[in-house]
Amino acid sequence: MFGAARRITALTGAGISTASGIPDFRGPNGLWTTNPQAARLSDIDSYLGDESVREQAWRARAEHPAWRAEPNAAHRAFVDLDAAGRLRGLLTQNIDELHQRAGMPADRVVELHGTMRRTICVDCGAPGSMVAALERVAAGEADPPCPSCGGIMKSAVVFFGEALDPEVIRRARSAAMDCDLFLAAGTSLSVHPAAGFAELAVRAGARLVICNAEPTPYDDIADAVLRDPLAEVLPELVAAPLIDSGERLDTWGDPSTWKRM
Repeated sequence: MFGAARRITALTGAGISTASGIPDFRGPNGLWTTNPQAARLSDIDSYLGDESVREQAWRARAEHPAWRAEPNAAHRAFVDLDAAGRLRGLLTQNIDELHQRAGMPADRVVELHGTMRRTICVDCGAPGSMVAALERVAAGEADPPCPSCGGIMKSAVVFFGEALDPEVIRRARSAAMDCDLFLAAGTSLSVHPAAGFAELAVRAGARLVICNAEPTPYDDIADAVLRDPLAEVLPELVAAPLIDSGERLDTWGDPSTWKRM
């Protein structure tokens, strides 16, 4: 099935980065499973309304394992898939930018939930460098204000209570409807709207392959469900020879492929 797919859209979640030393959120040993209070640091109302939450969030950012993490074989597998001309789009719920560091062109990655490597001011919208902000924290600023307007800064990550960027959603929907196989890797498929792209792809005619250690709400509509470690299974899938079925490629999202009567 995977070997016959010519236009693949992938959705990746925290599970793809666990082999790089970054814990997931909802797994048995996930960050929010072992410390439910940690989720408050990503709640926009708590963050804006409580200076102590912001100070704790800045400390957590400085200590985040992503700063020491390196891409693993699962990240590199998607780079190979893209190089083979078979990757339509890479949607990710991750904020660590390990896909880009593995060699994936930045314009091929749709960061659904933003990135931890940049900052944004909630008052004036000024963007900034997270590294620069953390240098200020290390120098003694527990809650560094925006250098442009003095407002509250946060990571350029979509917090609970915030809406996703409409343009990001548009790009993700287009990729989900323009593939013959949708691959969900390392995601619990429990956070919307990201999880809904899998169902959208299926409704548009794509096959669905789920690679995740734990069951997901979409396992019953998947054509295949794989539980093996992603750093092992993804390189194997990508390395399999492409099977030319001889059939016309037809996707709902690409009018140029529509069958003519």
